[in-house]
Amino acid sequence: MSETGTESRPLVRQLPDPAAASNVRYNPSLEELRELAKPDETTTEFGSPSYVSEFRSRSSDRTKNAVDDEFTDHDRQLIDEAVDLTTDVELVCVDRLMGRHPDASFCCRLFVPVEHARIAYAWANLFEPADGEDPDLFTVQLPDYDETAIRVLPDTGFTAVLGSDYTGEAKKSFLRLFMYRIKQQGGLGLHAGSKRVRVRNDEGDLQTVGQVFMGLSATGKSTLTSHGCWLEDPEDASMLQDDVCGLLSDGSVAGSEGQGLFIKTIGLGEDEQPELYEAATDESAILENVAVDDDGTVHFDEDRYTSNSRAIIQRDELESADEEIDLGRMDQVFFITRNPLMPPVAKLNEEQAAVAFMLGESIETSAGDPSRAGESIRVVGTNPFIIGPEGEEGNIFHELIDILDVDCYVINTGYLGQKSQDIGVTESVTILTEAARGTIEWTDDEEMGLTIPEHVPGIDIEEFYVPDHVEDYDEALSDLRAERREYLEQFETLRDEIKDAVY
Repeated sequence: MSETGTESRPLVRQLPDPAAASNVRYNPSLEELRELAKPDETTTEFGSPSYVSEFRSRSSDRTKNAVDDEFTDHDRQLIDEAVDLTTDVELVCVDRLMGRHPDASFCCRLFVPVEHARIAYAWANLFEPADGEDPDLFTVQLPDYDETAIRVLPDTGFTAVLGSDYTGEAKKSFLRLFMYRIKQQGGLGLHAGSKRVRVRNDEGDLQTVGQVFMGLSATGKSTLTSHGCWLEDPEDASMLQDDVCGLLSDGSVAGSEGQGLFIKTIGLGEDEQPELYEAATDESAILENVAVDDDGTVHFDEDRYTSNSRAIIQRDELESADEEIDLGRMDQVFFITRNPLMPPVAKLNEEQAAVAFMLGESIETSAGDPSRAGESIRVVGTNPFIIGPEGEEGNIFHELIDILDVDCYVINTGYLGQKSQDIGVTESVTILTEAARGTIEWTDDEEMGLTIPEHVPGIDIEEFYVPDHVEDYDEALSDLRAERREYLEQFETLRDEIKDAVY
């Protein structure tokens, strides 16, 4: 029996052969894809295409996978109908390569109806051409289906995206399975960005540091990952990945997207994010749900359609983007939070780092659930795309950072207390740079129960002492720790030494 419960040919072999099927346009060029998507395009003042979709965020509450969820007859029917419909409608089929690492590279095949070619066009700009390789992973996206449902067969490598025209569903359908396959190989998939920083240490010697940033969408992950850190030669900072990586057992970090980035644009400005702004205003960018007037004028600061407005930008347009997408070694990992009781940065021991991984504390954003934007949330690994027991992910993470001797931090990119002290990009980037240099002086703070900076070059760190910004701090911290302990207790497979390390 197949995962869909049928006795017929393996599921993916029931899909059309795109090279032979009369209803499939196979691997059209990017220029041809843009032409097919022309009816939906508003051309911006920069010459780039802009599109508006009906769905403007992922339908996470309508997503099920066959590992963690019990599939009903209806779920299996949805998958069968998605496959059957690929022979009845005019389709675009695009193959792309996800990843370059010899142990973490997969060929992805996307089927989309011709009238929704803009999805294929945008998605194809994220990944590199597959050069005729046989596909490993398959997604069929049918936006006009009368029910919204995303159904995933992890072991088959198949995803059906039904009733949603959001490009992010296509993107994450493959990245979700990328992370699952990495875990099957003894590593761990991370919803994370990666960069390589070359700086002078406190002794004046040049050293290379591999940094990884774990955070939910729209919490500053892309900003910190892509930032050049205002370094001048011979120092430099190079972005490798901004969204999904694979931490392998040897400490290397495999990238997934080799051509583009899917960035959030609301409030995108030239002052604090100059590289991202320049790339988003280049003619090579593709805008989705951005406020664009009929005459092409772009308003990044306006949430006309959604606060989850997006742009696909090209790596080549980012000065800080490296030619490579794989990181040789992860030396430092930063958990990005926006919890107002957390300091701008704290250094964690291995058990505390596993706690931070499991807590995944931040605030809900419009990229996840727009109706809950601004609420405090917890997502294991800051990764809404985990397949398999979440407690086991924490155990694996703990084992890997212990073996690999990784320095771990939690970094707050939001504000302190009741918005009494903002933590800006300048402060966050300075912290990253000085952590790489090894020039931060640390102290164990009894009131906070954390190792926090006593001195950070370039920052008056005393202004950011959390207890000074929170009324009844001790009570608030006690309540927070109780919430954290209760949260961790739900993960039966999570080791006790991790649960006991709540900070």
